[in-house]
Amino acid sequence: MTCCAAKTRFRPLSHLPRPLEAIRQFTPNWFAVTMGTGVLALALAQWPGHVPALRVVGEGLWVFNGLLFILFTGLYAARWLLFFDEARRIFGHSTVSMFFGTIPMGLATVINGLLVFGLPRWGDAVVPLAQALWWVDVAMSVACGVLIPFLMFTRQEHRIDQMTAVWLLPVVAAEVAAASGGLLAPHLADAHGQLIMLVTSYVLWAFSLPVAFSILTILLLRMALHKLPHGNMAASSWLALGPIGTGALGMLLLGNDAPLIFAANGLPGVGEIAAGLGLVAGITLWGLGFWWMLMALLITARYLREGIPFNLGWWGFTFPLGVYALATLKLADLLGLAFFSGFGGALVALLVLMWLIVARRTLMGAWHGELFVSPCIAGLAK
Repeated sequence: MTCCAAKTRFRPLSHLPRPLEAIRQFTPNWFAVTMGTGVLALALAQWPGHVPALRVVGEGLWVFNGLLFILFTGLYAARWLLFFDEARRIFGHSTVSMFFGTIPMGLATVINGLLVFGLPRWGDAVVPLAQALWWVDVAMSVACGVLIPFLMFTRQEHRIDQMTAVWLLPVVAAEVAAASGGLLAPHLADAHGQLIMLVTSYVLWAFSLPVAFSILTILLLRMALHKLPHGNMAASSWLALGPIGTGALGMLLLGNDAPLIFAANGLPGVGEIAAGLGLVAGITLWGLGFWWMLMALLITARYLREGIPFNLGWWGFTFPLGVYALATLKLADLLGLAFFSGFGGALVALLVLMWLIVARRTLMGAWHGELFVSPCIAGLAK
């Protein structure tokens, strides 16, 4: 009996009544895995001193992340094809619907990897692919940033005491696309095309950050009045660092090449202003991010005393930390200050540790089928 029980326990997808249930229960939450894995790959490539071995590891992670994104896209598309009536219930769910934003954000890490890893390996041939994917990413990000809040206003049920930082996910996607645009724009061959992408990225940044800061303001009030969310949402305390870190990184990347791009289009004065504003805004947002990171550390320590149940939300520990680390390393590159270089390296080391912990738990949970749970259909008979 014991032997048989052990075999059942370690059977793949053993918690699911049938393998097809993995598709039926697949949700956009899984794309948070590609966000965390992708940002780690990019961070390893930017490690202070640019260690070749870490870059190789980062490139391997980026390739793995691209395969994960393709797999998850196939699984989620299959859910809509095979279980359409159940899949569309997500639009009425007040939490799971927020994770639509993880799809374009996960794609953005793949696009950025094409530039960081693909350009040195395959040359300029990757630029048209990155450009095409970027416009797809922009379309998805804008759709998430508008349609999900619209559903919140018209269809879903929300309460201030139940609010968490997951409200940020559909909004921040446009900000991530803006940072990607800042990285991609200087690689375009056409000067006018560079200007279009740069201006679009500034619009996306403004499309996202003020709304994200409005949500953060409400979140501060919610936590002051109603205290911390349930332990299931412990990782959401780090999500606030996401729009701040991405906002800083976006302004630094956009400002970095703004002088050349604006000058090539007859606007040299604007480019110099954009570069200065980008650096000042990046430093300022970095300082705000430092406050949020310290607060998140204290909140996490509080949760750890009571125990934190594992779920896919744990990937919320990785991406916000990763973009803040990238912003820190970019400041080190622009300012040449040893503090930012050392602190950025420490953040990447912490990111590696967190990724190893969360990835291991995710792999085990996926193997046993425990993580294939769709709250949208939790009340339906299986």
